[in-house]
Amino acid sequence: METAAAAQLKHAPSGTQWTIRSGGQEAVIVEVGGGVRTFTADGRDVVSGYEEHEHAIGSAGHVLAPWPNRIRDGQYTFGGEHQQLPLTEPDRHNAIHGLVNWVRWTAVDATEDSITVAHDLVPQAGYPWPLRLQTRWSVGAAGLKAEHEVTNTGGTPVPFGLATHPYVLVPGVPVDDLTLRVPAHSRVLVDVRLLPIGAAPVTGTEFDFVDGRRLGGTVLDTAFGEVDTNAEGGSQIDVSAPDGRGVTVWADSAFSWWQVYSSDTLPPERLRKALAIEPMTCPPDAFRSGRDVIVLEPGTTWRGTWGIRAH
Repeated sequence: METAAAAQLKHAPSGTQWTIRSGGQEAVIVEVGGGVRTFTADGRDVVSGYEEHEHAIGSAGHVLAPWPNRIRDGQYTFGGEHQQLPLTEPDRHNAIHGLVNWVRWTAVDATEDSITVAHDLVPQAGYPWPLRLQTRWSVGAAGLKAEHEVTNTGGTPVPFGLATHPYVLVPGVPVDDLTLRVPAHSRVLVDVRLLPIGAAPVTGTEFDFVDGRRLGGTVLDTAFGEVDTNAEGGSQIDVSAPDGRGVTVWADSAFSWWQVYSSDTLPPERLRKALAIEPMTCPPDAFRSGRDVIVLEPGTTWRGTWGIRAH
C-alpha cells in the first residue's frame, strides 16, 4: 500500500508524507490533519501550502470537522445537554476549526494516484460522541479530488459539520489582480470576534462577486450563502489571472456554503499571497444557531466531495 502511494516516513511536523501522482498532477497528503500540503499541475503550484519543516500555516489544507469555522465561547446545546469545548482561538474566546486538524490520521488504502486516510475521533470534553472520519484523496486529469465519509459509530445522534481549508494561487500574480467569481447572493455579517450577527445581500456591494470581478483591495474573511447551484446541486468558485490562467474549487451538493479569506492576518511573507476558498456544509457558529447542522443518527454515514483544478 505505501509503495504505491510513495509514502515517506520523515520527522516532519506534519508526520508521514504521501505523494500521489497521475500524469502532470501531483499532491502531498500528510498524516497530521489528514490534509493536503502541496498540489501542483504540470509543475505549477495550485495551492499555497507549506514546507516539510513547517506546521500547517493558517490551517492550510486542513480538514475542519466536526464543525467548521467558529463557535462562540465554545459553548452550545445539543439534545438538551450543554457542552463546553476548549477555546482554541483564545484571543477571540472561540472554539475554531473542529477537532481533527492536529491529530494523526492513518493510511488505510493507497494506489499510485490516491491515498485514503482515516481517523477515529473519540468522545471528549465538549464533543462526547465517537466518529469515524475517512478521506480519499486522488489526482487525475480533472485535478485534485477529496471524497469524505463520516460515520456516527456511537449509539446516539450527533451534530456534525465539515469544511476544508485550501489556499489557491496563480503563481506570479498578486491576489489583488485576480478576478474572483463567487456565485452567492448573501454574506454572513460578523462582529469583531468574526462571529455571526446577521446576513446581508451582496448585490451592488464590494462583496458582490456573482459575475466575477477583480478583487483589488477588498478584504475577505467572509462566509457566503444563497449559492447558485448546477443541475446536480453542486457549485464552484473561480479565480483567474489577467493572462488567462486560473483555478476552480468545486463542491458537490453536500456543501452549501463557502468561506473566502484573503489572507490578511497571516505572517508578512504570506500576507495576501493566496486565497483560502473553503467549501462548508454549514455557516459559522452553526452548533449554536442550528443552521444547516447535520444530525448523524447512530450508524449513519455522511458523504461529501470537492476538488481543485487548474486551468
